[in-house]
Amino acid sequence: MKKDDFAPGEVCWVDCGTDVDKATAFYKALFGWTVEDMGAESGGYRMASKGGREVAGLGPQQSPGPPFWSVYFRVDDVAKTAELVTGGGGSVLVGPMEVLEAGHMAVFTDPVGAAFSVWQPKSHKGFGLVDEPGSYCWAELVTTDVAASKKFYGDVFGFTAKEGPDPSMPYTELQLDDRSVAGMMPKPAEMPAEVPPYWGVYFTVEAADAAVARIGELGGTTVFGPMDIPSVGRFANCVDTAGAMFSILEPQG
Repeated sequence: MKKDDFAPGEVCWVDCGTDVDKATAFYKALFGWTVEDMGAESGGYRMASKGGREVAGLGPQQSPGPPFWSVYFRVDDVAKTAELVTGGGGSVLVGPMEVLEAGHMAVFTDPVGAAFSVWQPKSHKGFGLVDEPGSYCWAELVTTDVAASKKFYGDVFGFTAKEGPDPSMPYTELQLDDRSVAGMMPKPAEMPAEVPPYWGVYFTVEAADAAVARIGELGGTTVFGPMDIPSVGRFANCVDTAGAMFSILEPQG
């Protein structure tokens, strides 16, 4: 659906610090994105669109290690959010800064170590399209301390926690006004110890099995799935050709 504005606390944008040429070729072929270089003043940042509406960003990698997708939460005041983050035991990685005429941003880690970003908009409001094939649909925190993460994000963004119905597969939906805006789960025991807590990004696809096959054809890999989630849809966790993890979701019809 088309999207033009976001409530404080909603995920309003995702981007990936990566090998932009590899990522551009991969996601254009997988999702049908149009990718535009925003010019020298943007530091090589590229804007991806679908059907003329913005869906994600790709920029040169700024940190060591594998590339990764970053999740941005909409806020009214970046500086005030920074105070809430540090007061809640989080850390500032990139302090509040202005991004041309687009808006203000900052990058933090929560008390458990997961990185996330915030966005105070000016001309750039965030996604122009969500929940349609080739666009963002969900963000999910994988954490080593569910209780600490619930408290932190509740204090910073006002989230309330809704627990999943199956205790054998613990899952928490983070809500604003009884509307789920993101998810959280404990780090699986089978996940390598060196993988830190992180925010993962899901993109909608028409058919998960076909998307997994296409990812393989393009040189990417599938780490887990496809697998059905009752009442939600069919998903898979994947890695693109530059090495960034992402997930796909075929919503239940």
